[in-house]
Amino acid sequence: MWSLAWPWMLLALPLPLLARRLLPPVSAAQEAGLRVPSLSGFAVLADRSEAEQLLNWRFWLALAAWLLLVLAAARPERIGDELEVPVSGRNLMLAVDLSGSMDAKDFELGNRKVDRLTATKAVASDFITRRKGDRIGLILFGERAYLQVPLTLDRETVNILLMESFIGLAGEKTAIGDAITLAVKRIHDQGDAGGEQVLVLLTDGANTAGAVDPLKAAELAAQIGLRIYTIGIGAEQLEVP
Repeated sequence: MWSLAWPWMLLALPLPLLARRLLPPVSAAQEAGLRVPSLSGFAVLADRSEAEQLLNWRFWLALAAWLLLVLAAARPERIGDELEVPVSGRNLMLAVDLSGSMDAKDFELGNRKVDRLTATKAVASDFITRRKGDRIGLILFGERAYLQVPLTLDRETVNILLMESFIGLAGEKTAIGDAITLAVKRIHDQGDAGGEQVLVLLTDGANTAGAVDPLKAAELAAQIGLRIYTIGIGAEQLEVP
């Protein structure tokens, strides 16, 4: 089925007619900027019916060009059959640590040393790609926690915004409790109460900032049935539930 993305562009169709009606006609003196007297006699030889046919031909060509231009501006698009997306009912929120310590290069990826955030992105990106049918959200945190992507089936967008994140974007310290609390709030507000609720926390260190203690945040998560899975990224010590 075909439809128009911008059907209101069709309102431009009568513009040439309005311009012809409203604008003053061009005088004979303005029609030609340069007249050649020696060629003026050839005008008499022109057959009037042929001149009228030429005028009509140009008119219809201009009309067709205008119609095609307006139609293209209206952005015609073909809508295919509806595809049913398999939905598992799981709501998965990823919380990725962007604190300064994630800059430590203590991982190997493809025979080269990489920082912790690069290794985290590789693991998380593969995880996102395989989560067909799950709604996925993304939280980025450092000293503060931010919702980067709400729960969505659009895995490609989640992957792109994950890859665009960088160390220090949310501050240099680590507010694990704030990240968990934000995940609890967003899943509670947006999630399906009947589905499985999961938070995957990817961090490399202890809680060093934030307004909420991680254990208190974990209690809030338990109240709404949110399960927390913590992945330690090169850390020797973790203070997470």
